[in-house]
Amino acid sequence: MSIDVLMPALSPTMEEGTLAKWPVTKGDKVSSGGVIAEIETDKATMEVEAVDEGIVEDILVAEGSEGVKVNTPIARLSGEDAGSAPPPVKDEASKAEAPKAAEPKADAPKAEAVTAAKPAAAAPARAAGERVFASPLARRMAEQKGLDLSQVQGSGPRGRIIKRDVEGATPQAKAPAAVGGAASAPRQVQSLAQMGIPDGSYDLIPLDGMKKTVARRMSDSFRDVPHFPLTIDLEIDGLLAGRARINAMLEKQGVKVSVNDLVIKAAAVALKQVPEANASYSPEGIAMHHNADIAMAVAIDGGLITPIIRKAETKGLAQIAVEAKDLAERARTRKLKPEEFQGGTFSISNLGMMGIKSFNSIINEPQGAILSVGAGEQRPVVKNGQLAIATVMSVTLTCDHRVVDGAIGARWLQAFKVLIEDPITMIV
Repeated sequence: MSIDVLMPALSPTMEEGTLAKWPVTKGDKVSSGGVIAEIETDKATMEVEAVDEGIVEDILVAEGSEGVKVNTPIARLSGEDAGSAPPPVKDEASKAEAPKAAEPKADAPKAEAVTAAKPAAAAPARAAGERVFASPLARRMAEQKGLDLSQVQGSGPRGRIIKRDVEGATPQAKAPAAVGGAASAPRQVQSLAQMGIPDGSYDLIPLDGMKKTVARRMSDSFRDVPHFPLTIDLEIDGLLAGRARINAMLEKQGVKVSVNDLVIKAAAVALKQVPEANASYSPEGIAMHHNADIAMAVAIDGGLITPIIRKAETKGLAQIAVEAKDLAERARTRKLKPEEFQGGTFSISNLGMMGIKSFNSIINEPQGAILSVGAGEQRPVVKNGQLAIATVMSVTLTCDHRVVDGAIGARWLQAFKVLIEDPITMIV
């Protein structure tokens, strides 16, 4: 009896994804709970565990295939173990035609399937641009060591790179490769040619799922949301002094609070003080959120992701610091769960560490506002009629006017200013 492995829905809104990798090949035996595939959504790469046991009879969707619809059969299991497993529930979507490898002959002996491994995976030498087979743990370790996996010889099944291979490898200079993995031959782009940009004068990097999604969502938001910015300057000398004292207290715990952690906490408290700003627009009405779920923008290779500190108004600075660090690290390796980056009631984008003085962000729909945080710098200020020097940080609140009008936005910024300039007010 054969059992189809279906493309899973990794989030409530997922309709399609990219089949990033096959850790198994035709003929392999898989156990229930073992990793059978790696699926890439627009924001994360997730491992898919096999529900049933059996032999991989066929790979129906090639590795690297994009736009694979949810519930499409991607592989087929057979064998003695698979025969006792219940067949999966299928709906109309599962009947959609998927790109298939050549169908095995019905009278072919089972031994033939066992030996039909992909030759590319077992080859000790890799050609330029060839896919590297490695476990997710090995990839994370290689990234941390600055290691080029194409220069590592794998000792796992069929040449797959595993943990011990990375542990014993030394970082080397990366081999030259085509930009974005694209072919060396120039690809003609009609839209660029029409603007007078000649073919061959550029390298074309194909859009992955994340870039496509970010481009679509930002275009929709900028075009459809009636937005406006409100900018205010904050004196943060008291914040910096308070942060130093807090970190001295937390030193033995190995926790370090950043300015961004303090901004997250202040934003959450301000949202509770001005609840009208903690809202989202929908055609059915305005959603007034019960908690301040703060989404923090994290730049990753190929795009941007916004992991969320849930109920930030209820958490201490140490807990926020630990959660923010963990979420940011896993965001950069695309290992976040969908529920960790989907949702949120308010966003913060901080470019201060890059020296950006001030900027306006695009609203992250359906949230009602997003805060852009610039760099803190010493500036001349007037205090009691006298010229003085203070550390000043500019922030800009971009508001969806359908939800957060000018008066609401101004009241939120006033509350936020008090919390930032006098941090003790965050806990009273």
